[in-house]
Amino acid sequence: MKLYIIRHGETEWNVKRRFQGRSDIPLNEEGRRLARVTSEALRDVPFTRIYTSPLKRAYETAMIIKGERDIPVTIEPRIIEISFGEYEGLCCGKENYNIPDPEFMNFFDKPEAYKPPRGAEGIGELKERTADFLHGIVHNKSMENDTILVSTHGAALRGLLSCINNVGIEDFWKGGVHKNCAVTIVEVKDGKTVMIEEGKTYY
Repeated sequence: MKLYIIRHGETEWNVKRRFQGRSDIPLNEEGRRLARVTSEALRDVPFTRIYTSPLKRAYETAMIIKGERDIPVTIEPRIIEISFGEYEGLCCGKENYNIPDPEFMNFFDKPEAYKPPRGAEGIGELKERTADFLHGIVHNKSMENDTILVSTHGAALRGLLSCINNVGIEDFWKGGVHKNCAVTIVEVKDGKTVMIEEGKTYY
């Protein structure tokens, strides 16, 4: 089995550095262009199935890469983005920073100390659900010869990678946030995952 795990294309909230979380923001034109370039680069990959987050930006990215392939597409809630609760839509850019909690940036800087805002999801919860999704795939004998595209989000992708790399919350962001449409390739043999390439962009 091979997994191609992709972060969605660019959105306007990415450009403005606004926290998206579960907010259902579509791709912008640049995001669609990046997905098309990536689709062309992956045109010869023999994908047999696709799993995508239910959010528009991930689903549209998946559909662009799918192209004319006649393969099943599964909407998978376990790879949806982390929720930022009442802070969704707020900005972490230097010029327009407006997050009221002075310790919020522990989310990136010290994830083991991060305290989710009201209505948000914790990093531990994210790790648990993304790991549950990953284990369900890699231990599925009926899919051991599949080549699978997984279309997800920045934090959810790091949740998957933290499971693959077996790291704790303190190292959750080791490797950073992947760029839009960056692709990570993982090979699975006998239920074990091996990283082939991480965060590759084709643009």
